Amino acid sequence: MDKIHSLRQVAAIKHSLFDQGYLDEQFIQLEELQDDANPNFVEEIVTLYYRDSSRLITNLDQTLERNPLDFNKLDTIMHQFKGSSSSIGAKKVKAECTLFREYCRARNGEGCRRSFQQMKKEYATLRKKLETYFQMARQAGPKETAFRPK
Repeated sequence: MDKIHSLRQVAAIKHSLFDQGYLDEQFIQLEELQDDANPNFVEEIVTLYYRDSSRLITNLDQTLERNPLDFNKLDTIMHQFKGSSSSIGAKKVKAECTLFREYCRARNGEGCRRSFQQMKKEYATLRKKLETYFQMARQAGPKETAFRPK
């Protein structure tokens, strides 16, 4: 595969992540911070996000197993998770975090559990898609021109 074709493929993958609602403008802003001095900046930030968020998911899992549910603690943990998700532009994950927090405020344990399961699905899907994106971007090498989704 030649470089132009590889870069177009990377751009198409990124474009689909926006079209499908997985990412928002924050991801573009992160990419704009990337430069020759730190060509893997976005991938490193996303890797840190996944490392930190796996700890938060474990905490949420454990807190959801307790009876009675501690809605304040759940809301606090999910607030952290939502902030982390917002910082990388994880649009669908962030939306589920918002829904989960609404269920916490309503003291709806079943709603929290359902929303948490959906959030974990969105999180896992985004992770796979971003892993593919970053792998293709590494194979394509540095890009001379930016491909910004419309």
